[in-house]
Amino acid sequence: MAKIKVYNLEGKVISDLELSDSVFGLPANDDLVHQVYVSLTANCRQVLADTKTRGERSGSGVKPWKQKGTGRARVGSVRTPVWRKGGVVFGPTSDRNFKKKINKKMNSKAILTVLSGKLRDKELTVVDRIELKENKTKEMAKAIINLDIKGRILMGFSEAEKKFTVASQNLPKVENIFVGQLNVLDLIKNKNLIISKESVEYLEKKYNQK
Repeated sequence: MAKIKVYNLEGKVISDLELSDSVFGLPANDDLVHQVYVSLTANCRQVLADTKTRGERSGSGVKPWKQKGTGRARVGSVRTPVWRKGGVVFGPTSDRNFKKKINKKMNSKAILTVLSGKLRDKELTVVDRIELKENKTKEMAKAIINLDIKGRILMGFSEAEKKFTVASQNLPKVENIFVGQLNVLDLIKNKNLIISKESVEYLEKKYNQK
């Protein structure tokens, strides 16, 4: 079993913690992580571009001129795509669906693979507990400085620590998430992960049951 140092919010090492290999000891699997990441980003995609077909364009349904005898090209509607302000033939529409299904076991394994990678790359920081004397932004900023963490940070809070999420909401390059909602997208987007011993126990209990 891998071991990791446990810090307090003053930046001092207070103990060592053994981590479960089934959660934090998985080998790298870039193909799986990429597949889940693509699925998550596709599910977040919003359909913005939308063009009108000839049936959705406004305009008279009367034939502009008679079929023969005018010398002009025959036309049946002012909404024809070849005319200005007419409908669009193969344009993007709002009914497109980019959703991709993610298998639950694949998603869980991808999360554990990324967590294991963060442990190997020393991007995982475990603290004794996320608890502040004063629930203020400056106190949380001071704690992060004490931990000497560089780069974007994802802070995982347990249910017992949720009241302290307010203290880190306004910090630059810091994102909050409940540890039960950890996902590949947020883990990859943020270089560092900070969680407490309680959150580690929660993750090991949750994923060791699968």
